[in-house]
This record gives sequence, C-alpha cells and structure tokens, in this order.
Amino acid sequence: MWPSDEAVDFHSNIPVPVDVTVAVVYSLFGVCSLVGNSTLLYVSYKKRRLLKPAEFFIINLAVSDLGLTLSLYPMAITSSFYHRWLFGKTVCSVYAFCGMLFGICSLTTLTLLSTVCFVKVCYPLYGNRFNWAHGRLLVGCTWLYALLFACCPLAHWGKYGPEPYGTACCIDWRLSNQHPAARSYTVALFILCYIVPCCVIVASYASILVAVRASRRNMERHVSRHTHMSSLQTIIVKLSVAVCISFFAAWSPYAAVSMWAAFGHIENIPPLAFALPAMFAKSSTIYNPIIYLMLRPNVRRVLCRDLAALCNAFLKDCLCHRCCSKTEISAGLPSVKATIMSHCLLVVQQQHACVCVCVCVWSH
Repeated sequence: MWPSDEAVDFHSNIPVPVDVTVAVVYSLFGVCSLVGNSTLLYVSYKKRRLLKPAEFFIINLAVSDLGLTLSLYPMAITSSFYHRWLFGKTVCSVYAFCGMLFGICSLTTLTLLSTVCFVKVCYPLYGNRFNWAHGRLLVGCTWLYALLFACCPLAHWGKYGPEPYGTACCIDWRLSNQHPAARSYTVALFILCYIVPCCVIVASYASILVAVRASRRNMERHVSRHTHMSSLQTIIVKLSVAVCISFFAAWSPYAAVSMWAAFGHIENIPPLAFALPAMFAKSSTIYNPIIYLMLRPNVRRVLCRDLAALCNAFLKDCLCHRCCSKTEISAGLPSVKATIMSHCLLVVQQQHACVCVCVCVWSH
C-alpha cells in the first residue's frame, strides 16, 4: 500500500538510476522541444503573409507544446535528479494544472486540425470558406475546453496530487480509485480527451486518404496532373500516418494506466507503470514540430533558405566565401551570380586563417 504521509508522497518510489535516466531523457526532450517548436514559430513568423487559416492550428500547437515544455520540464528534471519532488504541495498543484491545460489544448488542437483538413479536402466547397475568423474562434475554443478540464480538480471534482512515482504531479490517482466523484472525472477525461479525439482524428484522416485515393484514380488519364497529384498525395499520406501514430504513441499508455488506476487494484500497480506513460505523454512536444517541419516542403524551404543566409552571414569573411565570389566574377555571368549559394559544411581555424570546406550549388 502507498502511505499517505506528504513527505513520503513527495519522495521518489523508483530506483535512483531510473530517476537519473528519466532526468536525462527529459533533458533531451526539453532541448528538442524548445528547438523544434521555436523553429516552427520562427518559420510561421517568416511566412506569416502566406499563412493559411488552417495553419493557425499549427502555431497554436507549437505555443501549447512550448508552454508545457517550459512549465513542466525544469521541475521534473530537477526533481528526478534529486530523487524527490522539491517544490511543495502548492507548486505541485500548479504543475499538474499546467500539464493538464497545455496537454489537453494540444490534443484538442490536433483534433480540430484533423477536422478542418477533412472538411477542406472532402468538402472543398465548404472548406474554402474557412477563414482567419473561424481559425481564431476555434483556437479560442481549444483553450476554453482545456481550461474547463484543468480547473475541475481545483473546484473539487477530482484532485491534483503527487504521481505514484513521487517526482511529478498530476491527478490524485488514489482518490480516483477510492471515491466515485473523482473516478467520474477520470472517466470524463478518458472519454472526452482521449476516446473522442482518437475517433475524430482517425476518422478524419481515414476519410482524407480515401478521398485522395479516389482523386488519384480520377486523374490517372492526365499524366502531368497525375504527377503533381502523386507528390501532393505522398505528403498527405505521410502527414496523416505520422499524426495518427504519434498521437497514439504519446497518449495511449497514459490513458490505459489512468483506467487501470481508476478501476483496478491500485496498490498492485508499480510506480514505474506511471512514470513511463508520463514520459511518453511528454514526448508529444517533440513529435509535432518534427512532423510539420520535416514533412511540409514549404516549411523546409523557408528553413533551408534562412539557414543558408545565416551561414553566409557568419562566414562572409571566410576563404571559401571569397573563393566562391572569385569564381562568380571569373564566370562572367552576372545573371548567374545571384543564383550561386555557398553551403559551408565545415569550418576550422588553421594557422590564423579561416579554412572552409564548402560546396557551391547551382540553384535553378
């Protein structure tokens, strides 16, 4: 049985090496999430004049993931290293509230994004009417929906408390197991924040894939247009599969263990069974920027262009830059000069001279 003494509650119930491993993994997750989501916001800002209303959901997703990263990771990492929760009962509730708020906001944003994509692809007559006002309204709804569920434990429907493994906070699973009112909150979370989003996301992307396949068959007689459609279809298929897999991978373990805690014999559940699903859930902050940065060509183009400009700005005095400039002049082609890009792959300092290993690529 788990003791109820607060000092014991806030002490880790998993081995020290596991705690250190969790802290290291969270540190890697935090760095990747900060870099990925900040990059996604930066790219969105750079192409803000070209953004479509549906892409407002991607921005909101990056904001909520950054919020979760900044509010949860620092305390989780330090507590895991110290083998106990360091910040007391009040901050424990704040930590759990932030995790619930940003987590549900991300889930709801993914759900609405899949629905909007479904309408735009399968019912373009209605989807083309989707504008910025609709996007802002739906994003506002995601935050209200998340705030509603995050505030319920503060209003005594459910309760926030330490996780069974002792170095983080979430719903008080023991109370959920013992009291019908707290259990009903856990069931409501499971249905409205996991089952319903799962069904909507899977149904939306499955319908999109069916529509894309039907469109591909209709275009088979037109070779040039078929080629364009095949490229577009590939992106849609990759995005659809990646979003579904990442959603299930991140949230299914935590949803399963929450039902186990609510209806099973909680004293028989090992603390590590809560720690690992929590780790998977936090990893969702990494999946989303990877999916949208890696699988969307327009996002990659903006990112590669700015990285190339940054490289050239820092290395403009390097030998490789001067060599490329001389090559441009000797070519005698002013129109080509502007199309040569210097990609510096390695910079070393040798005998007080900047030596660059670079490749000059002709861009069309």
